[in-house]
Amino acid sequence: MRAVVTVMGQDKTGIIAKTSTMLAENNINILDITQTILQDIFTMIMMVDTKNCTIGFDELSRNLEALGSEIGVEIRIQHADIFNSMHRI
Repeated sequence: MRAVVTVMGQDKTGIIAKTSTMLAENNINILDITQTILQDIFTMIMMVDTKNCTIGFDELSRNLEALGSEIGVEIRIQHADIFNSMHRI
């Protein structure tokens, strides 16, 4: 199953490393990634494959939110179909 991970917050060292490490530790493959820094605001969107994830989706979501709090950014994950429906014009 595909999901979209979004990360936004004040730019600092280690955001990509810590986020991708948590995903790898839970056997989640990053399919595509884009990131940019707008002035000092870091933004990243990842398309990930969660079919081999070692924990439930709700637990993964909570863990990513907790990681975001720890490093001072907002991290969210949504099923790709929900993300696409919400952002369809």
